[in-house]
Formats: sequence, structure tokens, C-alpha cells
Amino acid sequence: MMRFLRRTFGRGSMRRYQSPGERDRRGRGGIGTLPQPHPHLHQQQLHHVPTVVTGGAVVHIPAAGNSKSVLTCRVLLLDGTDVSVDLPKNAKGQDLFEQILFHLDLVEVDYFGLQYMDTEQVAHWLDFTKPIKKQIKNGPPYTLHFRIKFYSSEPNNLHEEFTRYLFVLQLRQDILSSKLKCLYDVSVELAAYCLQAELGDCDPPDHSPELVSEFRFNPKQTEAMELDIFQKWREFRGKSPAQAELSFLNKCKWLEMYGVDMHVVKGRDGCDYALGLTPTGILVFEGPNKIGLFFWPKITRMDFRKRKLTLVVVEDDEQGREQEHTFVFRLDNAKSCKHLWKCAVEHHAFFRLRQPTHGRAGKNDFVRLGSRFRFSGRTEYQATHGRLRRTSTFERRPSKRYPSRRQSTVKASNPAKAAHLSAQNNPDANIYPAQYKQNIPSAHEHWHAAHPVQPAQQLHLAYPVGGRKPTPDDWTARKLSNSRDENYSYVQEQNRKNSGGAPSKMQHDNLMTTL
Repeated sequence: MMRFLRRTFGRGSMRRYQSPGERDRRGRGGIGTLPQPHPHLHQQQLHHVPTVVTGGAVVHIPAAGNSKSVLTCRVLLLDGTDVSVDLPKNAKGQDLFEQILFHLDLVEVDYFGLQYMDTEQVAHWLDFTKPIKKQIKNGPPYTLHFRIKFYSSEPNNLHEEFTRYLFVLQLRQDILSSKLKCLYDVSVELAAYCLQAELGDCDPPDHSPELVSEFRFNPKQTEAMELDIFQKWREFRGKSPAQAELSFLNKCKWLEMYGVDMHVVKGRDGCDYALGLTPTGILVFEGPNKIGLFFWPKITRMDFRKRKLTLVVVEDDEQGREQEHTFVFRLDNAKSCKHLWKCAVEHHAFFRLRQPTHGRAGKNDFVRLGSRFRFSGRTEYQATHGRLRRTSTFERRPSKRYPSRRQSTVKASNPAKAAHLSAQNNPDANIYPAQYKQNIPSAHEHWHAAHPVQPAQQLHLAYPVGGRKPTPDDWTARKLSNSRDENYSYVQEQNRKNSGGAPSKMQHDNLMTTL
């Protein structure tokens, strides 16, 4: 592996792949004209827009005093809440962060940060030591996302239930946006934990696989997966919301891409690679394949110059003697290179050090060149050994609900009947706040049938509503459908129980009050 990495990223062979113009500009010490990013590479560098999995509210935090010159920042929280904060025009990032922490009543703050998009739609972390308006060019108002910056290497070390709840929301977004990929069985189990945490124990008379289709857990969610989620949910009976969320985190921490911060780079061969920052070190990817890992203890130096990031790594040779190897990674421009370097410095300091280093860099320090930037926050060791408060209470936001698979299928065949079904299944929808109503953004479309619904097939897709008594032909068609697909029959039988007639008081309490 080391031989391949040296051949691909070794400093000694980088020069042969440079154009004559690049070599001349380097010799004169000039910066020169930077090439435009490759379209495919630029697309990989774009971060996923956070997918809100819960329904939130709108909150406004006015500026203190009577200041007329204010800076308006819009912060989207993990639970979907849209917080508008007014600050003095010269406010720094720390001022905004403290307002958000006070609003959330969050104690374990070291894992979180505020992220914004630049003009190229590339995500950056807000620097708390610098003025906000000097960092964000899109605004005012300035839009930011409150999210996890450092994924805990051991979720069991998170002291507060509220912190673990925020981690669950973040990981649900990562899975739904395909940033965090997992196998089918793992996806089913994680979704079942979410249902257990939000709705409690599964009660088959009142809950059905159709209820599962109102949630979004996976970008490739299918009806068969929803049936498996429903069956797995029944196995978790008796777990409290806190226990279900902790089980969710303990399952996620073993996923290969858990907490990996990906950055696209180029090797000396001009091909695209990716560096993944993790609690243990820096992963090297070629496409989806992991081809190397530099452990933090083995990295003795890391610096950048213009578009080149340099790592000095110590490895043992075949005789057990330590040898120093230098690896050079190239990025599109100096700004991207510095961004990657800063993220790597922060990951190294947070997960490896007991306390951050202060003062000027020394000759043998891990960071020597490139910038005066130093990690100014607390480390994971300090975060897990801090003082705890006695008690804390918080409210879990209900997940965003979408029209069920059955409602969307009926709508495709009969819009008028679908509207009647929707009103029947949600008789008290008007008594709930607007932010909790069903809302389908452009990124999530209605469920659709795999094939066009023929009139003869509608009998087993939509049971009679509005008091119409089924005819013998209806029941005959339904029996034929049952003989073809037993699982599908079970799903539709549960749907009939839930939607036929007036909903029971228990069903209303268990389902509608969670919206």
C-alpha cells in the first residue's frame, strides 16, 4: 500500500506531471493563472444540502439594546426550526453561536458548529474568531446550518440525552441524503429504532406498514422495506426513546463512513482521489474503494502552499526501522487547499490532543507552515471530562409526515377519492400548527405505483370509503389478489383496518397527537 501511495502522491515525482508553464511560474515564485475546476470534481466537492427530517417552528431573536444597525442571520437547526437572529453589524461568529446555544440550552457544545455555503455552493465552517460579514458573501440575511462538526468516536461518552438526540437527527439527515450509506438490514434496523423513539411500542391494531410509508428513512425506501421496518419495530417493544436513540448511535458508529469528512484531491497522475478526515486519521479513497489510511500518530507534519497539501508520514520498513515519507496532494485552488488543511488541523487537535496548543508554532510542531490558524476550541478529551448538570428537559420534534403510499397510489388513479381519503385519515388536521402539517418539498415526491394502475387493479389498491358497501365482484377480485401476493395482502388488510370507518379514540391518541 505504501508503495502505491508513494508512487501516486510522492513529492519527488510531482514535477514530471506539471506543464512547462507551471514549472516556470514556480521558478519565478509567481502564482499564475489557476486552471478551472473539472466539472465532475467540482460536483463532488459540493456538500449535500441538509435534509430536514422533522417539522420545525420559526423563531426570532431580536438584537439587544436599541441598536439600529443590525446584522440578520438565519440559522436552520437540526430539528427543522428556523431561527432568525439580529446581531450588531460587527458581530463575530462566537456571538451568533452563543445565541443559538442559549436558545437550545445545549451544554455539550464542542461537537457542533455553524456551516454556510460560499458563492460556489461549497460548505465552510464559520470561524468564531472572525466577523460574520467578512466570511459570508451571500447576504444579508446570512443563512447558516447548525450541525455536527465532530462526530463522537464513542457515542456512549455523550453525557446528555439531548446531545444524543441531536446526533440522531444529524445521522438521519446523512442517511437520507446518501452521505452515509448502509446495508439494507442496517437501514431497516435504524428506521425501526427511530419509530420506537418517536411513537413508542408498536401496536398492530393501531399501527400498520402504511404508517411507516409516511416517514422518510432511506433514499431507496420501498414498500418491501417498509414492511420489514414494521416487523423489526415490533421487536423493539419496551425500549424508551433514550434507549432506542442510544441503540441507533451504537449501530451507526460501526458504519464505514460514519463521521468521515470527505475532500476531493488529485494525485500526481491527474486522477481524482478523496481524503476522508476521521477520528483515527486520514483515509485515502480511489472512487468508492479505500486504498490507504494515515493514522494521526504517524503524521509528523502537515502544511500547505498554494494548491498543494503536504503530509509527512513515518512508517516502519521491512526491517522494522522508521522511514519518513512525504505525500503531496493537489487541489483546484489555494482556497480549497487551505480549507482542507484547516479541517485536518481541527480534526487532529480535537481527537488526538488532551488540550489545544496555544502560541506560535515551533520547529517540531505538527503544524509548521501555511497559516497562523490554530484550533481554538476544546478537545474531545476535555468535552468528555467536563462537569455535568443535574437535570435537563427537552421536547422531541415529530418527524415530517408525508402522504402514505396508499394515498399517493389512489391519487394517481382517482384524485377525488384521494382527497376524500386524506380528509378521512386526518379529521383534525386544522387544529395542529401550520409547521406540523404534511409538507412535501421538491426533493421528495409522492409515492407512485411501479406500473400504471388499471381499472381492474383498483379494487385491491383502494378499499371502499364513504360508506359504500362492497359488491361480490369486489371481494372476488380481492381474493384473487391475495392469492398472488400474501405480503401485499397483509399490507392492504392493515390499511383497510386503519382507514375503514371512523378512527378509534386510541388510534387518534397514538397517531395524530404525534404530528
